[in-house]
Amino acid sequence: MKTNYDAIIIGTGQAGPFLAARLARADLRVAVIERHLFGGTCVNVGCTPTKTLVASARVAYMVRRAADFGLQIDGSIRVDMQKILDRKNDIVGRANHEVPGWMQKTPNLDVYKGHARFTGPHTIRVGEDLLEAEKIFVNVGARAFVPAISGLDEVDYLTSSGILDLDAVPEHLVIIGGSYIGLEFGQIFRRFGSEVTIVEMGPRLIRRDDEDVSQAVKEILENEGINIRLNAECISVAKDGKGLAVKVDCTAGAPEVRGSHLLLAVGRRPNTDDLGLDKAAISLDKHGYIEVDDELRAGTPGIWALGDCNGKGAFTHTAYNDYEIVAANLLDNDSRKVSDRILAYGLFIDPPLGRVGMTEAQVRTSGRKALIGKRPMTRVARAREKGETQGFMKVLVDAETNQILGAAVLGVGGDEVIHSILNIMNAKKPYTVIQRAVPIHPAVSELIPTMLGELRPLE
Repeated sequence: MKTNYDAIIIGTGQAGPFLAARLARADLRVAVIERHLFGGTCVNVGCTPTKTLVASARVAYMVRRAADFGLQIDGSIRVDMQKILDRKNDIVGRANHEVPGWMQKTPNLDVYKGHARFTGPHTIRVGEDLLEAEKIFVNVGARAFVPAISGLDEVDYLTSSGILDLDAVPEHLVIIGGSYIGLEFGQIFRRFGSEVTIVEMGPRLIRRDDEDVSQAVKEILENEGINIRLNAECISVAKDGKGLAVKVDCTAGAPEVRGSHLLLAVGRRPNTDDLGLDKAAISLDKHGYIEVDDELRAGTPGIWALGDCNGKGAFTHTAYNDYEIVAANLLDNDSRKVSDRILAYGLFIDPPLGRVGMTEAQVRTSGRKALIGKRPMTRVARAREKGETQGFMKVLVDAETNQILGAAVLGVGGDEVIHSILNIMNAKKPYTVIQRAVPIHPAVSELIPTMLGELRPLE
């Protein structure tokens, strides 16, 4: 026997619960299905737990730097990983329990626990239950990608989820993958006391960012004692006593790195491979992402895909924006599109990187006339006062329209400062609006107008 709904939402990541509540308030009967953890990646194994660990690691780092600020701390610093985990689990647990709690109390909304699979374009089976709806929204997220590496089946390894439950500091953490996830965990555990080696197949870290950003990030991590091996080809792993060995075959340095723990941080893959999508004629691209249009509609009428599984952002904030786009189009008669979105994101090492819009490389490739401004953090008074002068800020401007094309702020407060630029870009205003502003002194943001006043042609 089938149970009929107006809408079914599969998954409770950042987009699903908010959309469910909005549809329910519009007097639609809604079913929400969750296979595993309510709240999705961000709450359980992503932003919330990792940034909690980043906070603990920063305290450890600042305590060790106390003498730089004229403070003397007697005795050794001991990292209690169990207490760090208890704090992390408490914060995650509160966030995790809030999601099913308010959903179950929402009128017109039923919550199902189990694995959802399509049996047809508008029917979903969850265990013994068969559900039907004209509107179905897929919000199933993504998981850590495990690559085909020789010898991997013979050693223990961690992913970005498993490493969150380590209750002891690794002696030597070897990380395969030199992008955002790997770099954040690398710095976290280095500050907790581990020896850390990051192994990257490419010629530089965070390859989607500009070379100067990549190089500066590398220097920041190396200054903390993190070993970085680039151009690592033919990677393989093997047992080595009580630990493991990673063969890196690099052009420089030893051909093998020995460690106690291995973290795989080489990207994520969408959770679309066990949903019966073929029964609903839903198309996937070559990476397994659901193909959607500019309003997030899948090819089958009445089906949408939101969040990490659609390949349109893979961030918590873009997933929430997916919800806003779908809700605006369905309920508000307000035409909104993914292509209206200006992509911004952060790398939460310390100091953090805030990024928005086009990179310098993308601007150059576009062939447009552009202006560039750049200022090292050593020339930012607030950074000097805080003793955190690593990094720089950079902005690119269209020379004909005077609109900002993109920016990067790598330095103290960079993840917050970048929003002043994002707001101007969203408003489609010329850079002169922010250049003529009078920001607070002393603040990192006050150097944005100064940098914009020193633009020069991009050559």
